[in-house]
Amino acid sequence: MKTIEVNGILRKELGKKDAKRIRKEGNVPCVIYGGDENIHFHTHELNFNKLIYTHEAHLVKINLEEKEYHAVLKEVQFHPVTDKILHVDFIRIQENKPVIINIPVSFTGDSVGVKAGGKLIVKKRHLKVKGLAHDLPEELMIDVTNLKIAHSIKAGDLAFDKIELLDPKIATIVTVATSRVALKTGEEAGEAPAEAEAAEKAAPEE
Repeated sequence: MKTIEVNGILRKELGKKDAKRIRKEGNVPCVIYGGDENIHFHTHELNFNKLIYTHEAHLVKINLEEKEYHAVLKEVQFHPVTDKILHVDFIRIQENKPVIINIPVSFTGDSVGVKAGGKLIVKKRHLKVKGLAHDLPEELMIDVTNLKIAHSIKAGDLAFDKIELLDPKIATIVTVATSRVALKTGEEAGEAPAEAEAAEKAAPEE
């Protein structure tokens, strides 16, 4: 997995007043959890452009006054009106201790359902996984070649080497919904379209 480097400055004072001053200067208060002690620092808000506003997942190397910490992003707090970043939490990566992170999914193969006229509907674009940092892939590849109309792939159908999926097993990742073309083909073949129509009424895309 790719690593993004962030340079920051340790906070000498804590509290709302100091946090307000930090934000006014265009910086973001941050905390690294998971070690012997919590590490409070701040870094410029522009440093998060490639970390937060992206489909990709990254490990983070945080440089703080000649010390470096390896971490993963845990949580981001946004202003409810302006959407400016208010606070960022990181979890420190420790040797032989698994971390939890959201990893994007990608799809390979030409679905037989799509070839028959259906539409591929992606329900989840990231999956939450648990694993050692050096085992984490940049993306989770899912083969949809055999996915038929009105069928879906759920989290419980998937397995990846050296990592554990934490999403509910019943969570739908991708499905093939029916279309007029697919329905017409099924009717000509004497098939009942009820199951396909039900898939089209599935929960809206996340």
